[in-house]
Parts: sequence; C-alpha cells; structure tokens
Amino acid sequence: MSTLTPASERRARLFRNGRNQAVRIPREFELPGDEVILYRDGDRLIMEPVKKKMGLLELLASWEPIEEDFPDVDEGLLPLDNIQL
Repeated sequence: MSTLTPASERRARLFRNGRNQAVRIPREFELPGDEVILYRDGDRLIMEPVKKKMGLLELLASWEPIEEDFPDVDEGLLPLDNIQL
C-alpha cells in the first residue's frame, strides 16, 4: 500500500542509455546535486540525493558570531623584558 497522496504520484518513463536503464524524472521530483544513492526495499527502488560536504568557508559562514569577551590571558603575568638584539 502506498503512503503517497495522488498529488505526489506521477508515472515516469524508463529507457536505455547504453547498457544502463535510466528514468526520466519529472521536474517536480528533481533532486538537488548531481549524484544519488540507490538502494532496494523489496520491489521498490529508493533514490536519495548525496549530501554535499560543506567546505571550510561555507562552514565558517554558517556559524553565528561569538558574543562573549575573551579572557585576558596576560592578566597576572609579569611584564615582558625588553631585549636588545
């Protein structure tokens, strides 16, 4: 029994692309990215988009700014000696 509602169902065509079988995905079912993971569940073929790993710049841009003041790490230390070279 399908858990899909009639509005989320649509027939699609299978075709051959060289030695591979392919499916035409209707626009309303397009997935992000350019790679998917396929697996079987009985007679069903399940397709999930591969999540793109976030780069360092994207990760840093996604972080919220820190609102805390950093502690004074020099507090309580003796002053530095001036060394003439």
